[in-house]
Amino acid sequence: MPGWVLIIARSLIFLLLLFLTTKLLGKKQISQLSFFEYVAGITIGSIAGEVVTGLESNMVHGAIAIIVFGLVTFLGDILSLKSKKFRDVMDGRGAVVIKDGRVLEENLKKEKYTIDELSALLRQKDIFRIADVEFAVLEPRGNLSALLKKENRPLTPKDLQMKTANEKEPQTIIMDGKILDEALRSSGKSRGWLTTELEKLGVTLDNVFIGQVDSYGELTIDIYDDKLQVPNPQQRPLLMAMLKKTHADLELFSLATNCKESKDMYTKNAAIVQNAIDQLAPYLNG
Repeated sequence: MPGWVLIIARSLIFLLLLFLTTKLLGKKQISQLSFFEYVAGITIGSIAGEVVTGLESNMVHGAIAIIVFGLVTFLGDILSLKSKKFRDVMDGRGAVVIKDGRVLEENLKKEKYTIDELSALLRQKDIFRIADVEFAVLEPRGNLSALLKKENRPLTPKDLQMKTANEKEPQTIIMDGKILDEALRSSGKSRGWLTTELEKLGVTLDNVFIGQVDSYGELTIDIYDDKLQVPNPQQRPLLMAMLKKTHADLELFSLATNCKESKDMYTKNAAIVQNAIDQLAPYLNG
């Protein structure tokens, strides 16, 4: 058999074997690797490459080597789940490198990181001053977890005691001009509703590249022709505007009348509408 035919055959066989081995080891093998997984992955790849390109080598021996390394890695993951001590040895432990805005040089040296590398990791998190950091840990996978000092953290609605609406995952109900019925049902909408919404926006189904329903039940779309402008959903802003106008009209009627009973009625209803506006603002302001 010609050498190149043998290489192709071996390549296909070992590609399948490596794929099955990787599937056995799970997604972790192709995401962030521990030291042991990194070494095992390199070794498995090296063995496969040697067996595939080395025409004089024994395929069975190469397959056995890959299976052995795959099983060792798999067993290592199982032991890591059952034993923290084993996990600490194999995966390592997090190291505190910044505390109270000061770099812990000894810990940084133990992890063999320079201050330039630490600064680069901080910049990736949009942190440019070490003094702003309350606490930073170099994780076993090599990424940095950092907590800013309280005065340097961004304000959140909770800090301002503001109510915000809970949001659900948007449902993609149109893709490549086709309706995804399962997602449409999950969003609580029907095909009739979708047809009506598309007519409001002035587009046809086959012109929609992707369409999504958000947690407020509004449809947003992206069409194939990027030069065309599609209007944004207006239901929530229009409802808020109507409520504000109603409140303003009630206050105006209260000021315009001389009848005490009517004035009290308008004032009372204006307060009710204002309370409704306050309650609905997190949902209608978008």
